[in-house]
Amino acid sequence: METKLEDGSVTSVLTPRQIVSGIALHFPDPAVLVGKTCMFRDQLEPRIIRSFESNGMLFAVFNSGRRVLIIGPNSTIPAGTLAK
Repeated sequence: METKLEDGSVTSVLTPRQIVSGIALHFPDPAVLVGKTCMFRDQLEPRIIRSFESNGMLFAVFNSGRRVLIIGPNSTIPAGTLAK
């Protein structure tokens, strides 16, 4: 069975969190995501997704070519900055 889930850790205001998302097919080499600054939603109730606990939701979109783009800031911002 081919997996579509990516299991990764993020740091939210210096607190590590595990977020499970359905992006694995779009990022065959998860190393490209290491160190990437992205937007995510935390303070959600933990959810079990295929035996992994997820503690947030990664923000991503499809572009016109059906490529997944992870949403992140256009400039450097401090960890924990709130999006409004």
